[in-house]
Amino acid sequence: MIPFESVPSFTAVPHGFFGRQGGVSTGDFAGLNVSHTVGDDPAAVDGNREAVANALGRRPLVTVKQVHSTRVLTVDLQALPDPVIEADALVTRRTDVLLGILTADCAPLFFLDAENGIAGAAHAGWKGAVGGILTNTVAAMETLGARRDRIRLAIGPTISQENYEVGEEFKSEVLNQNGKAGFAFATSPRGKPHFDLPGYLAAEARTLGLAQITDTGLCTYAEPARFFSHRRATHQGTRTGRQIAVIGLA
Repeated sequence: MIPFESVPSFTAVPHGFFGRQGGVSTGDFAGLNVSHTVGDDPAAVDGNREAVANALGRRPLVTVKQVHSTRVLTVDLQALPDPVIEADALVTRRTDVLLGILTADCAPLFFLDAENGIAGAAHAGWKGAVGGILTNTVAAMETLGARRDRIRLAIGPTISQENYEVGEEFKSEVLNQNGKAGFAFATSPRGKPHFDLPGYLAAEARTLGLAQITDTGLCTYAEPARFFSHRRATHQGTRTGRQIAVIGLA
C-alpha cells in the first residue's frame, strides 16, 4: 500500500497527500513521481499515477497543466478535461472522479463543503497565493452551490518558512501586491527574509471566512526521503519529481 497523509476533518471523502514513497520510478525520481515533464520514464509515471488512483478508489484522475496562475477549472458532467489545459485549481460536484494537484514545495490545497457535496483542489506557489488562488477557488465552489462558511481547507506538505529563504526583491513584490503581507516574513540570522507560504494561505482563508483550516505542518524541503523538493534539488544540482495530492467525493 502506498503511504499518504490524510486529514481527520476530510475522512468522509477519499483524499490523500502523497509523497515520494512507493512507486516505481528510479534515480533522481525514485519512488512515486507523477510528473511527465521532469524527464522520468513515461511508463513509470503512468504506473505511479495508476497506483495513486487505485489507492483512493480506482476513479479517473483529473490533472491540469499547472502554470502558477489563479485560474480555476470546473470539472462538470461533460467529458473530462484535457490534462494540457492550463489552470491551477479544480472544483467539482462529480462523485466519479479524483482531482489531482502536483507539487514539489508549493502548497497543495484541499477544499470541501461536505454538506453540499462540492470539493476542490489547488496548487499554490507564492504567485498563486498572493494573486488570489484561494479566493478564486472558493468563488468557483460557490458557483456550484457551496457556502464558504461550510468550506473546510487543508494545507498539505509545503516548504516551511525556515527553509524558504527569499530576496528583498521578492519581499517587495509580495508587499506591493498585498501591503498586509508583512506578517508572513521573518528575517534569518543571516539577514535574509524568509516567507511563510502556509501561514500566508491560512491567513487568507481566515479572511475569506472558511469554516475550518487544517495545516499538516509537513515541510517538503526538510524530509528528502519522504518528499520531492524543487528547491532542495536546485541546491544540490540534481533533478526531482513531483508528488500528488488527490481528493474526491463520496
